Amino acid sequence: MIEDRVETYKSDLVAIRHDLHMHPELLFEEHRTSAIVAKELARLGYQVTTGIAGTGVVGTMRNGTGRRSLGIRADMDALPIHETTNLPYASRTPGKMHACGHDGHTTMLLGAARYLAETRNFDGTVHLIFQPAEEDVSGAKRMIEEGLFQRFPCDAVFALHNLPGEAAGQVVVRPGAITAAVDIVNVIVRGVGGHGAIPHKAVDPIVAASGIVLALQSIVARNVDPHDPAVITVGAFNAGSMATVIPGEAQLQIGVRSCTAEVRELLRKRIPEVIAGQAKSFGCEAEIAYGHGYSYPPGFNSAAEAALVREVAIDLGQEPARIDMRGPFMFSEDFAYMQEVVPSCYFGLGNGASRMLHDAGYDFNDELLVHGPSFWASLVEKFLRAG
Repeated sequence: MIEDRVETYKSDLVAIRHDLHMHPELLFEEHRTSAIVAKELARLGYQVTTGIAGTGVVGTMRNGTGRRSLGIRADMDALPIHETTNLPYASRTPGKMHACGHDGHTTMLLGAARYLAETRNFDGTVHLIFQPAEEDVSGAKRMIEEGLFQRFPCDAVFALHNLPGEAAGQVVVRPGAITAAVDIVNVIVRGVGGHGAIPHKAVDPIVAASGIVLALQSIVARNVDPHDPAVITVGAFNAGSMATVIPGEAQLQIGVRSCTAEVRELLRKRIPEVIAGQAKSFGCEAEIAYGHGYSYPPGFNSAAEAALVREVAIDLGQEPARIDMRGPFMFSEDFAYMQEVVPSCYFGLGNGASRMLHDAGYDFNDELLVHGPSFWASLVEKFLRAG
């Protein structure tokens, strides 16, 4: 079995993962990480290409005479979060940590790279894509703009994300919509400041902004088809500095998530309407910056690739009922940019009973350093079937 072979070098993978965890690097700063990746791929006999999107790495291996090719993507970047795990291998860089498990994603793909290099039980070409900057600014988009799929043509491309709360190693997948688009909206509600004891001579932007927060929740409930998932989250509300002073303005930061182009456009139209109308009803004005900051498209799994992931999971002994997802993930993922240009599948891999993603106490489950490489190797062998 593939897992038995990967188990023989699990300790090597754990060492790599812990080293990456101790030295987290933020988006487009993954110089140390990419150097480790490139060195390991070269040691295993891959053709290594570096410098794509700055710190991106692609390892290519060809075997046999097959003309098909596939890509597998792993993200490498960390987050600006101060780690609180107190683990022996905790981050050594204050204010930075691998709170999303990208250290594990990178190591799992290196584990698969080793198995594929040692066994070469496939016929065709494998491109292992190590991507920078998944968080916030999209290294995937930049890699594509720099010719990723022209230089490394792929008949299909795959990626995964670990999922806290799902049983360790459990695969979850679905065809169609798989991750949400995300848009950021920044709002400044302007009123007239004044003394808290004389509110009738002020125009209170906090009251107006509070009305906006509540009214925004009606959009999904009353404007979006119940069959279409959408989420509007006011993640930041900032106003004032004293209990006795009515400020002149209040600021809101809003995250908007949707899974289809139609719903995304509906929200883009309706949210500014509601904000402006609510602000006016309280005598205030609203300055709205829609799409400020990062903005990712929705992710969509092509049917054949999703079916392959499901088939591999079943072959590995997983129950179909536990594999099939009820609906898409509502988090966003810049792998969606790759999904716009190549047939693809994005799926989840259970991380066990760990803390949640982006939590200062999160840690990637090292048991996946066997499950993950084994799944990737099985998928490669099935997609590029030898003989």
